[in-house]
Amino acid sequence: MTKTNKRKILVIGSSNTDMTVKCGKLPAPGETVLGGEFIMGAGGKGANQAVAAKRLGGDVDFICKVGKDMFGEKSVAKYSEEGISTEHVLYSDHPSGVALITVDDNAENCIVVASGANGDMTTDDIERLAPVIRDSDILLLQLEIPVESVALAAKIGSEAGVKVILNPAPACSLPEEIYKNLYLIIPNQGETTMLTGIEVKDDKTAILGAKSFWEKGVKRTIITMGSKGSMLYNDGKDMFIPAKKVKAIDTTAAGDTFCGAVCVALAEGKSLKEAAEFATAASSITVQRMGAQDSIPTRKEVPAKTEIRPRAATLARGEMADAL
Repeated sequence: MTKTNKRKILVIGSSNTDMTVKCGKLPAPGETVLGGEFIMGAGGKGANQAVAAKRLGGDVDFICKVGKDMFGEKSVAKYSEEGISTEHVLYSDHPSGVALITVDDNAENCIVVASGANGDMTTDDIERLAPVIRDSDILLLQLEIPVESVALAAKIGSEAGVKVILNPAPACSLPEEIYKNLYLIIPNQGETTMLTGIEVKDDKTAILGAKSFWEKGVKRTIITMGSKGSMLYNDGKDMFIPAKKVKAIDTTAAGDTFCGAVCVALAEGKSLKEAAEFATAASSITVQRMGAQDSIPTRKEVPAKTEIRPRAATLARGEMADAL
């Protein structure tokens, strides 16, 4: 299939309705605590990342699976309002996914997800959507849809020369063959520990975790480390990007904002370092707000000194900068 001249970001992943309650502390098992503010809004890691990429300036297409219910209808309508292409959204006979989120005064959260229709994203669906995958420049994936479907999408994309980026969340065992199909992996500390067996607690162990991904076949890794910042590893070279010092009130969609921002920067021809700096600035805004998609900033809100500008128009399609 002949590609267009646009650098398109395709997100394949989950769509949920988030129900968030703010409380003083997270409840212990068997404990009931009184909460405060209640927020209901669109969420799901795939949807959050698609919204983040769009608000930050990306040309975004989103593929998800929702139920034929009120939650699904409202979610798809919202994506369209955001300017995200929903042409390839799929529908299931199962209910749409929902997430129950509790956030404490320290901005820590506890999340329970009922996958619903997200669990119906089959490999047959992915096969039917293969032309859409091949026609993208960047494919962003997560793990709130079946792993086998994620792996197949990564394979199709990689074989077509698409830059496949995986945010391995929520962490689970992955087939080893998926790694060789990834252009970039963006795990947090816990996900890195789960996938590599290396406990990531500081800079040194983060590098060891990234090297483990490199040995599996992933040349580029960004490990997000919360308030410590992030660690970049690009084919043997490592670099740390400090976090912005802000007062966090809710970290719910911070990682999703980071992933969406990285995709936008790379799609605009920026380096991995520049992408991580832009993503750090964007996600630092997210943590200062309550909610999932409600907390994601627009391009205009990101500080000017981290603003990403596309390279010269002569940059050939697919020649996105790889250097740190």
